[in-house]
Formats: sequence, structure tokens, C-alpha cells
Amino acid sequence: MRRAKVHCRGVFAGVLSKDQAGTYRFQYAPEYLSSPKCPAISLSFPKQEGRFESPLLFPFFFGLLAEGEDKALQCRVLKIDESDHFTRLLRTCEAETVGGVTIKEVVST
Repeated sequence: MRRAKVHCRGVFAGVLSKDQAGTYRFQYAPEYLSSPKCPAISLSFPKQEGRFESPLLFPFFFGLLAEGEDKALQCRVLKIDESDHFTRLLRTCEAETVGGVTIKEVVST
């Protein structure tokens, strides 16, 4: 399973993962949920204790990815398959994304 920490304006918000079967999951961190100062990361991800699941990368996260020539350039330089959206997200969304949401891969040792 591949996992990534999701931050909203620098605050750890939750974990996004993709399992071997290709199912995507997002779950808010308990401390993020309990803070009234922390907003939902998106209207499509209201703050809730349960996890969100999808067979496709959630549209909110897909929307953070570059398109067109920028996508082609990123994939060529980083040697990423253009159809591997999760890897693109992990490799290109660590800083300066739309809406202040950033993604950082959790590397297992």
C-alpha cells in the first residue's frame, strides 16, 4: 500500500492511500477533525470520522495535477507514466498547490 500525508495550509489533515487493488482512501487525522480552526480540505471531503473510498483518484486530488504541456514535461523529466496519477500526485504536489493542500509520500522502511 502506498500512503501520503495530506496537509492543509501546513497542518497535517489526514492520509491518502492506494492499495494493491487500486482502491483510493482518504481519512482525516483525529486531531484535525477535533480542531474547529481547521476547515474541510474540500467541499467534496466534509470533515467526518469515516474514511472516503473510490476506485479512481478522487477528483479533488486529480485537480491538483498539471495538465497539457506541463503534465508532459513533468512526466518526461520525472520519468512517470502519464496515466499513473497517484505517482504524479506524490512527486509533484509537495509544495505550492492550489488551495494550500500539499501531499507528501510516506516512505516505508
